[in-house]
Amino acid sequence: MDIMYFLPVLILIFLFVLSGFCIAQEYERAVIFRLGRFSGIKGPGLFWIIPLIDRRKTIDMRTRTVDLEQQETITKDSVTIKVNAVLWFRVVDPEKSIIKVADYNKAVYQFSVTALRNIIGQHQLDEVLKEREKINATLQRIVDASTEPWGIKIEMVEMKDVEIPEGMQRAMAREAEAIREKRARIIKAEAELEASIKLTQGAKQMEQSPYSLELRRMQMLSEIGIDNNTTTIILLPAEFQNAAKSFTEFVSNRKET
Repeated sequence: MDIMYFLPVLILIFLFVLSGFCIAQEYERAVIFRLGRFSGIKGPGLFWIIPLIDRRKTIDMRTRTVDLEQQETITKDSVTIKVNAVLWFRVVDPEKSIIKVADYNKAVYQFSVTALRNIIGQHQLDEVLKEREKINATLQRIVDASTEPWGIKIEMVEMKDVEIPEGMQRAMAREAEAIREKRARIIKAEAELEASIKLTQGAKQMEQSPYSLELRRMQMLSEIGIDNNTTTIILLPAEFQNAAKSFTEFVSNRKET
Protein backbone atom coordinates (compact mmCIF):
# COMPACT_ATOMS: atom_id res chain seq x y z
CA MET A 1 0.00 0.00 0.00
CA ASP A 2 2.90 2.33 0.84
CA ILE A 3 4.65 1.56 -2.48
CA MET A 4 1.54 2.30 -4.47
CA TYR A 5 1.23 5.58 -2.61
CA PHE A 6 4.76 6.73 -3.53
CA LEU A 7 4.72 5.29 -7.08
CA PRO A 8 3.36 8.45 -8.75
CA VAL A 9 5.94 10.51 -6.91
CA LEU A 10 8.73 8.18 -8.07
CA ILE A 11 7.48 8.37 -11.64
CA LEU A 12 7.45 12.16 -11.50
CA ILE A 13 10.98 12.21 -10.10
CA PHE A 14 12.13 9.81 -12.81
CA LEU A 15 10.56 11.92 -15.55
CA PHE A 16 12.02 15.05 -13.98
CA VAL A 17 15.53 13.59 -14.02
CA LEU A 18 15.09 12.09 -17.47
CA SER A 19 13.97 15.41 -18.94
CA GLY A 20 17.29 16.96 -17.95
CA PHE A 21 19.39 14.78 -20.25
CA CYS A 22 20.52 16.45 -23.48
CA ILE A 23 22.75 15.50 -26.40
CA ALA A 24 25.03 17.81 -28.37
CA GLN A 25 26.63 16.79 -31.65
CA GLU A 26 30.39 16.77 -32.12
CA TYR A 27 30.26 20.16 -33.84
CA GLU A 28 27.89 21.72 -31.26
CA ARG A 29 28.33 23.34 -27.85
CA ALA A 30 25.56 24.13 -25.36
CA VAL A 31 25.75 27.39 -23.40
CA ILE A 32 23.99 26.84 -20.05
CA PHE A 33 22.20 29.57 -18.11
CA ARG A 34 21.06 28.84 -14.55
CA LEU A 35 18.34 31.15 -13.32
CA GLY A 36 19.41 33.65 -15.99
CA ARG A 37 23.13 33.61 -15.21
CA PHE A 38 25.86 31.95 -17.24
CA SER A 39 26.69 28.57 -15.76
CA GLY A 40 29.01 26.86 -18.21
CA ILE A 41 29.42 25.16 -21.57
CA LYS A 42 28.38 21.54 -22.14
CA GLY A 43 29.03 19.09 -24.93
CA PRO A 44 29.67 17.44 -27.16
CA GLY A 45 27.89 14.21 -26.24
CA LEU A 46 25.47 13.47 -23.41
CA PHE A 47 25.06 15.93 -20.54
CA TRP A 48 22.49 16.78 -17.87
CA ILE A 49 20.91 20.08 -16.85
CA ILE A 50 18.48 20.90 -14.08
CA PRO A 51 15.00 21.00 -15.60
CA LEU A 52 13.02 24.23 -15.17
CA ILE A 53 16.09 25.93 -13.72
CA ASP A 54 18.73 25.63 -16.43
CA ARG A 55 18.32 26.89 -19.97
CA ARG A 56 20.60 25.98 -22.87
CA LYS A 57 21.49 27.67 -26.14
CA THR A 58 23.12 25.41 -28.73
CA ILE A 59 25.85 26.91 -30.92
CA ASP A 60 27.12 25.44 -34.20
CA MET A 61 30.95 25.55 -34.23
CA ARG A 62 31.38 24.75 -37.91
CA THR A 63 32.65 27.21 -40.51
CA ARG A 64 29.87 29.17 -42.17
CA THR A 65 29.73 30.80 -45.58
CA VAL A 66 28.06 34.16 -46.05
CA ASP A 67 27.46 35.85 -49.40
CA LEU A 68 27.82 39.61 -49.12
CA GLU A 69 25.25 41.03 -51.50
CA GLN A 70 26.37 43.31 -54.33
CA GLN A 71 27.32 46.74 -53.07
CA GLU A 72 27.43 49.91 -55.17
CA THR A 73 30.30 52.07 -54.01
CA ILE A 74 32.67 54.76 -55.26
CA THR A 75 36.40 54.24 -55.59
CA LYS A 76 39.05 56.74 -54.59
CA ASP A 77 39.25 58.06 -58.18
CA SER A 78 35.46 58.66 -58.26
CA VAL A 79 34.41 55.62 -60.31
CA THR A 80 31.11 53.98 -59.34
CA ILE A 81 31.42 50.18 -59.27
CA LYS A 82 29.43 47.24 -57.96
CA VAL A 83 31.24 44.57 -55.97
CA ASN A 84 30.24 41.49 -53.99
CA ALA A 85 32.21 39.11 -51.80
CA VAL A 86 32.11 35.85 -49.84
CA LEU A 87 32.92 35.56 -46.14
CA TRP A 88 33.93 32.46 -44.15
CA PHE A 89 33.73 32.56 -40.35
CA ARG A 90 33.19 30.30 -37.32
CA VAL A 91 32.44 30.60 -33.61
CA VAL A 92 35.46 30.01 -31.39
CA ASP A 93 33.98 31.18 -28.08
CA PRO A 94 30.32 30.14 -27.58
CA GLU A 95 29.98 32.18 -24.38
CA LYS A 96 30.92 35.49 -26.05
CA SER A 97 28.87 34.77 -29.17
CA ILE A 98 25.73 34.58 -27.00
CA ILE A 99 26.42 37.13 -24.26
CA LYS A 100 28.32 39.87 -26.14
CA VAL A 101 26.07 40.19 -29.20
CA ALA A 102 22.35 39.60 -29.78
CA ASP A 103 22.64 38.01 -33.25
CA TYR A 104 26.23 37.30 -34.29
CA ASN A 105 25.23 36.18 -37.79
CA LYS A 106 23.56 39.49 -38.59
CA ALA A 107 26.27 41.48 -36.82
CA VAL A 108 29.08 39.83 -38.81
CA TYR A 109 27.20 40.35 -42.09
CA GLN A 110 26.42 44.02 -41.51
CA PHE A 111 29.92 44.89 -40.35
CA SER A 112 31.52 43.02 -43.28
CA VAL A 113 29.37 44.89 -45.81
CA THR A 114 30.27 48.23 -44.24
CA ALA A 115 33.98 47.37 -44.14
CA LEU A 116 33.89 46.29 -47.79
CA ARG A 117 32.43 49.62 -48.88
CA ASN A 118 34.96 51.57 -46.82
CA ILE A 119 37.96 49.66 -48.18
CA ILE A 120 36.84 50.05 -51.80
CA GLY A 121 36.52 53.80 -51.20
CA GLN A 122 40.17 53.92 -50.11
CA HIS A 123 41.53 52.38 -53.34
CA GLN A 124 41.59 53.46 -56.96
CA LEU A 125 39.92 51.38 -59.66
CA ASP A 126 43.20 49.93 -60.95
CA GLU A 127 44.11 48.82 -57.43
CA VAL A 128 40.72 47.15 -56.96
CA LEU A 129 41.20 45.20 -60.20
CA LYS A 130 44.88 44.30 -59.80
CA GLU A 131 45.35 43.98 -56.02
CA ARG A 132 42.40 41.85 -54.98
CA GLU A 133 44.47 39.61 -52.72
CA LYS A 134 45.81 42.62 -50.84
CA ILE A 135 42.33 44.08 -50.41
CA ASN A 136 40.96 40.68 -49.30
CA ALA A 137 43.68 40.37 -46.67
CA THR A 138 43.03 43.91 -45.40
CA LEU A 139 39.28 43.28 -45.21
CA GLN A 140 39.80 40.01 -43.35
CA ARG A 141 42.12 41.67 -40.84
CA ILE A 142 39.71 44.54 -40.13
CA VAL A 143 36.61 42.36 -39.76
CA ASP A 144 38.45 39.76 -37.67
CA ALA A 145 39.75 42.38 -35.26
CA SER A 146 36.27 43.84 -34.80
CA THR A 147 34.45 40.51 -34.35
CA GLU A 148 37.00 38.98 -31.98
CA PRO A 149 35.19 40.35 -28.86
CA TRP A 150 32.12 38.44 -30.06
CA GLY A 151 33.99 35.12 -30.09
CA ILE A 152 34.04 35.03 -33.92
CA LYS A 153 37.00 34.07 -36.11
CA ILE A 154 37.06 35.35 -39.71
CA GLU A 155 38.85 32.68 -41.72
CA MET A 156 38.78 34.17 -45.21
CA VAL A 157 37.24 36.92 -47.32
CA GLU A 158 37.17 36.85 -51.14
CA MET A 159 35.80 39.42 -53.57
CA LYS A 160 33.90 37.57 -56.32
CA ASP A 161 32.88 40.05 -59.00
CA VAL A 162 33.64 43.70 -59.75
CA GLU A 163 31.15 45.29 -62.14
CA ILE A 164 32.41 48.36 -64.01
CA PRO A 165 30.25 50.84 -65.98
CA GLU A 166 30.16 50.25 -69.73
CA GLY A 167 31.72 53.62 -70.53
CA MET A 168 34.66 52.83 -68.27
CA GLN A 169 35.01 49.40 -69.85
CA ARG A 170 35.30 50.95 -73.32
CA ALA A 171 37.84 53.47 -72.06
CA MET A 172 39.91 50.69 -70.47
CA ALA A 173 39.72 48.68 -73.71
CA ARG A 174 41.03 51.66 -75.70
CA GLU A 175 43.79 52.18 -73.17
CA ALA A 176 44.82 48.52 -73.36
CA GLU A 177 44.81 48.67 -77.18
CA ALA A 178 47.00 51.79 -77.13
CA ILE A 179 49.44 50.10 -74.74
CA ARG A 180 49.68 47.04 -77.00
CA GLU A 181 50.23 49.23 -80.06
CA LYS A 182 52.93 51.16 -78.24
CA ARG A 183 54.63 47.90 -77.25
CA ALA A 184 54.47 46.62 -80.84
CA ARG A 185 56.04 49.81 -82.19
CA ILE A 186 58.81 49.68 -79.62
CA ILE A 187 59.58 46.06 -80.50
CA LYS A 188 59.61 46.91 -84.23
CA ALA A 189 61.92 49.89 -83.66
CA GLU A 190 64.28 47.77 -81.57
CA ALA A 191 64.34 45.12 -84.31
CA GLU A 192 65.12 47.72 -86.99
CA LEU A 193 67.88 49.19 -84.83
CA GLU A 194 69.42 45.76 -84.30
CA ALA A 195 69.17 45.01 -88.04
CA SER A 196 70.83 48.31 -88.96
CA ILE A 197 73.68 47.56 -86.54
CA LYS A 198 74.20 44.13 -88.11
CA LEU A 199 74.09 45.58 -91.63
CA THR A 200 76.63 48.23 -90.68
CA GLN A 201 78.95 45.57 -89.27
CA GLY A 202 78.55 43.47 -92.43
CA ALA A 203 79.24 46.46 -94.68
CA LYS A 204 82.42 47.27 -92.80
CA GLN A 205 83.58 43.67 -93.11
CA MET A 206 82.84 43.58 -96.86
CA GLU A 207 84.68 46.88 -97.31
CA GLN A 208 87.81 45.26 -95.93
CA SER A 209 87.44 42.23 -98.23
CA PRO A 210 86.17 42.90 -101.82
CA TYR A 211 85.93 39.16 -102.48
CA SER A 212 83.33 38.77 -99.73
CA LEU A 213 81.29 41.47 -101.45
CA GLU A 214 81.38 39.59 -104.75
CA LEU A 215 80.45 36.33 -103.00
CA ARG A 216 77.50 38.07 -101.40
CA ARG A 217 76.50 39.39 -104.85
CA MET A 218 76.60 35.90 -106.32
CA GLN A 219 74.59 34.51 -103.43
CA MET A 220 71.97 37.20 -103.97
CA LEU A 221 71.75 36.29 -107.65
CA SER A 222 71.23 32.63 -106.83
CA GLU A 223 68.44 33.56 -104.42
CA ILE A 224 66.76 35.73 -107.04
CA GLY A 225 67.05 33.00 -109.66
CA ILE A 226 64.90 30.63 -107.64
CA ASP A 227 61.81 32.21 -109.17
CA ASN A 228 61.62 31.24 -112.89
CA ASN A 229 59.49 34.25 -113.76
CA THR A 230 62.10 36.71 -112.55
CA THR A 231 64.03 38.95 -114.93
CA THR A 232 67.47 39.66 -113.48
CA ILE A 233 69.68 42.60 -114.44
CA ILE A 234 73.30 42.02 -113.45
CA LEU A 235 75.61 44.95 -112.82
CA LEU A 236 79.18 43.81 -113.28
CA PRO A 237 82.09 45.62 -111.71
CA ALA A 238 84.31 47.84 -113.89
CA GLU A 239 87.20 45.39 -113.55
CA PHE A 240 85.12 42.62 -115.13
CA GLN A 241 84.04 44.93 -117.96
CA ASN A 242 87.62 46.02 -118.76
CA ALA A 243 88.82 42.41 -118.71
CA ALA A 244 86.01 41.37 -121.08
CA LYS A 245 86.79 44.26 -123.43
CA SER A 246 90.49 43.36 -123.55
CA PHE A 247 89.67 39.74 -124.26
CA THR A 248 87.36 40.74 -127.15
CA GLU A 249 90.05 42.95 -128.73
CA PHE A 250 92.61 40.16 -128.42
CA VAL A 251 90.32 37.71 -130.21
CA SER A 252 89.64 40.21 -133.01
CA ASN A 253 93.34 40.81 -133.62
CA ARG A 254 93.99 37.08 -133.88
CA LYS A 255 91.29 36.70 -136.53
CA GLU A 256 92.75 39.54 -138.67
CA THR A 257 96.17 37.97 -138.67
